[in-house]
Amino acid sequence: MVDDFTKISLLYDFYGDMLTKRQAEVIQLCHEENCSLSEAAEELGISRQGVYDALHNAQKSLEGYEKKLGLMKKYEDTRKAIKKADDGIDEIIEEYGKKKESRELIKKLNDIKAAIDSIDG
Repeated sequence: MVDDFTKISLLYDFYGDMLTKRQAEVIQLCHEENCSLSEAAEELGISRQGVYDALHNAQKSLEGYEKKLGLMKKYEDTRKAIKKADDGIDEIIEEYGKKKESRELIKKLNDIKAAIDSIDG
């Protein structure tokens, strides 16, 4: 499982466009650029407490979007399913790959693996 800092950064990737401009700026500075609250406050020309409040509200918003829409969970579930399918194909190739009569099957499985690799990165 990912830590809270990484989780918020991932949620920002999915839902960042839904935040207010100020919330997005604070998340960008504190999570993406790794600025402290004081550094972000100086950059934005607001108080440290203002940055803290905006950051807290942004995090709550991101978590709320995920609770309602579940895009990050769907993404993680999809990645797990792709890995499971890819691993299963590897097992079949390993088991049948040395048999001459399996050449066509292995070719098709390798084509499927290439398709999976193209979406999975």
